[in-house]
Amino acid sequence: MVADVEQLTKNVEAESLLLEQIRREIGKKIIGQSTLVERLLVALLCNNHVLIEGVPGLAKTLTVTCLAEVIKASFQRLQFTPDLLPGDLIGTLIYNPKTGEFNTKKGPIFANVILADEINRAPAKVQSALLEAMQERQVTIGEESFPLDEPFMVLATQNPVEQEGTYPLPEAQVDRFMLKLNITYPSKEEEQQILKLMTSAVAPPPISPIISPEDIQRLRRKTAEIYLDPRIEEYIVNLVDATRNPTNYKLNIRHLIQYGASPRATIFLAMAAKACALLAGRGFVTPQDVKTIAMDVLRHRVIVTYEAEAEEKFSEDIVQMILDTIEVP
Repeated sequence: MVADVEQLTKNVEAESLLLEQIRREIGKKIIGQSTLVERLLVALLCNNHVLIEGVPGLAKTLTVTCLAEVIKASFQRLQFTPDLLPGDLIGTLIYNPKTGEFNTKKGPIFANVILADEINRAPAKVQSALLEAMQERQVTIGEESFPLDEPFMVLATQNPVEQEGTYPLPEAQVDRFMLKLNITYPSKEEEQQILKLMTSAVAPPPISPIISPEDIQRLRRKTAEIYLDPRIEEYIVNLVDATRNPTNYKLNIRHLIQYGASPRATIFLAMAAKACALLAGRGFVTPQDVKTIAMDVLRHRVIVTYEAEAEEKFSEDIVQMILDTIEVP
């Protein structure tokens, strides 16, 4: 087993050079936000979706656009607005008076990378239109279903729900996102670099497409091969179980949790930890890989009670308490 892991690590190190090249390309236009870039790559390796939350002006949209430019694949940016209709997203049937038949007109959802910008500004029907595409990788128009091309990745941005004119996403849809990221302000040093880059008379160098859909499929297969020790598997299960049965782990927070994380969180946490190991150039998962990504996997899957809100305790606080308490293998 040790020899297999060592050989896998050698193979992974070669693949990690391509991922490092992606980071450098995105870094041509994006200063800071290294965590955001890392998490987007994790979702790409895991064939899943990301919800990005932050106030306007933090380069959420620009970062996603840069990732799409690095990939040799189709890209669509969808600006969600209160007057958007489901047909504007998935497509519709159009009557042809010459033939007397209905023709299918596919919507912008038929692309490899979808940027759903300000997704929480759209009404519930439009938000729900994404569910089938995100979960089933297909879209139904009329009576016919159309498969979506691989890779298919939804990267959604939203402003905090406290902002005017926004609507909270349904829990069923939020759970479809593998990761939920909270983006914060850059440091003073990073902001000064941003100022120089964006106000310079010289335009930033263009981003080159360097990774193909075939490369992505190969990297995903490699991610699935990353070794996950049984003790780390147990650690992952304990973390998720602690969100449902905290008293079993000597955590006095049961009154703060309305609903714990589902088995989907367990699966996503293991997958994301493997992707973190690949990004680090390792053929095996460490406990730190799990701890690094756990907050982004769990924060939107732990629903707090009214009592927790009254005590100003948020899901991040609960997840952090669990991470601090559960024994690390």
